[in-house]
Amino acid sequence: MTEPLNSDPNTMPAAPTATIAPPTAQDRRKVITASFIGNFVEWFDYAAYGYLAATISKVFFPESDPTTALLATFAVFAISFLIRPLGGIIWGRIGDRVGRRTALSWSILIMSGATVCIALLPGYASIGLFAPVLLLLVRVVQGFSASGEYAGASSFLVEYAPPNRRGLYASVVPASTASGLLLGSLLAALLTGVLSDAQMHSWGWRLPFLLAAPMGLIGRYIRVKLEDTPVFRALEDKELPPAPLGQLFKENLRPLLIALGAAILNAVAFYVLLSYMPTYLSEELGFGASESFLATTVALVTYIGCIFFTGIASDRFGRKRMLITASVLFIVLSVPSFLLLDGAGFLLVVLIQVVMGGVLTLNDGTLPSFLSELFPTRVRYTGFAFSFNLANALFGGTAPFICTLLIAKTGSQVAPAWYLVAAAFVSLCAVLASSETFRKPLRDF
Repeated sequence: MTEPLNSDPNTMPAAPTATIAPPTAQDRRKVITASFIGNFVEWFDYAAYGYLAATISKVFFPESDPTTALLATFAVFAISFLIRPLGGIIWGRIGDRVGRRTALSWSILIMSGATVCIALLPGYASIGLFAPVLLLLVRVVQGFSASGEYAGASSFLVEYAPPNRRGLYASVVPASTASGLLLGSLLAALLTGVLSDAQMHSWGWRLPFLLAAPMGLIGRYIRVKLEDTPVFRALEDKELPPAPLGQLFKENLRPLLIALGAAILNAVAFYVLLSYMPTYLSEELGFGASESFLATTVALVTYIGCIFFTGIASDRFGRKRMLITASVLFIVLSVPSFLLLDGAGFLLVVLIQVVMGGVLTLNDGTLPSFLSELFPTRVRYTGFAFSFNLANALFGGTAPFICTLLIAKTGSQVAPAWYLVAAAFVSLCAVLASSETFRKPLRDF
């Protein structure tokens, strides 16, 4: 090895090396397109379950009362997240050792296959208890696949981006995630609007899951045509030994803890506001299913439109300032927003969701670049994937379940808001403990 292992980001040489040609504008456009499409496909597949939770609960848990059936459906949703920290380590290991492109191309293939399997599963009426067991197994495979996607796509974009535009490039990831959710919401609204309850329970709910096959193959094809990132290829040229997992937990423990804390608000708020909300509006506040999906769809469109501006703002004002602002606004606005939802008309519900979705973009548009910059190239994929997926396993995947349970136990429809406040406070403390990253070069080690 010809260069010392120096943890100071200001003294490490910036990759790529002289032997690796810097990416062209055309290369970067291809990377942006591939990252958007691949992440879009992954999260459309994953989100379809959340939007159709009320229907799925009747297909796989029909003997339970409605609340218990819904809790069981969200429990399956949450359990599938438990594999994600382990999946983050495995996919991160592949991404840090073999390459980011390899990990991303395989993750989308596995996700699409698992999603198609959900479409083909028989319901409780056909095979009894085996139906929810099979559903759980397929959801675990989905969770394993998703654990490599968000972190890998973010790292890929940050490592390709010009140094002063890493926030903008990384914001493609939450934008594509929300776009996948948007398509899921539109399809759910369309299906519930044109099909009868009997048709939805019989075959209608399966249609979004069947779309995974063609979309997944397209996403994989695009990804395998890309070269890996210049900074990763530069490290490969140095013929370094495989990055030990111990390097992450011993030499990067502080960034790991900060990343975990910072990701908690994203984990809770994303799933509460953009995935659980249609169920909350229909099951708790009595809105029609089509109205609930339409309100969330409008919020998602606004979210996608705002997310890129947040990325640009984080490149100008810094990651810390944006993340702190998001946390403070969630602490201040969450409870009043949920109080206003109770008894609100449709237009006010839409307005509240748009405002809260806009606040969420301050966090989500900044977080991918912030987490990528916390870790050195040698363990960037693993560090990002493990911290992000651990936060989602503990707090994100459980958010719909916890919100439903809190409402059932307390009798208060505002209970989810207090959960958001708690998540925002933890993230605020983590970000305050961090150093600013947006004007520093990416570290190799």
